[in-house]
Amino acid sequence: MAGIIAVYGLVVAVLIAGDLAPPPQKTYSLFSGAMHLAAGLSVGLAGLSAGYTIGLVGDMGVRSYMQQSRVFVGMVLILIFGEVLGLYGYGSPRRPTPSSQTGSPLLFKRDGMDAN
Repeated sequence: MAGIIAVYGLVVAVLIAGDLAPPPQKTYSLFSGAMHLAAGLSVGLAGLSAGYTIGLVGDMGVRSYMQQSRVFVGMVLILIFGEVLGLYGYGSPRRPTPSSQTGSPLLFKRDGMDAN
């Protein structure tokens, strides 16, 4: 279950790398850098919290399951809720803004703010 959380970070990293220009072109603004940082932190911290939740619930769930087998369904539901934490972190940098005209799925594309 926890393996897909790393894929969320990889997808956002590839989308950020796709917006970077080669070094001779100085088109990378401070606003773009701040939005790339915010997107990375959003996915990273949400993935960290989801991984911690899945690990903690998995550990306690296995110990509880050995004593009483009725806790299995509840444990799986709580693990799914923990996975959703990572999905929320992945969805926040991909939310388009109303002023975006470029069609990029990331939040940091805005009119007039990308050029120095």
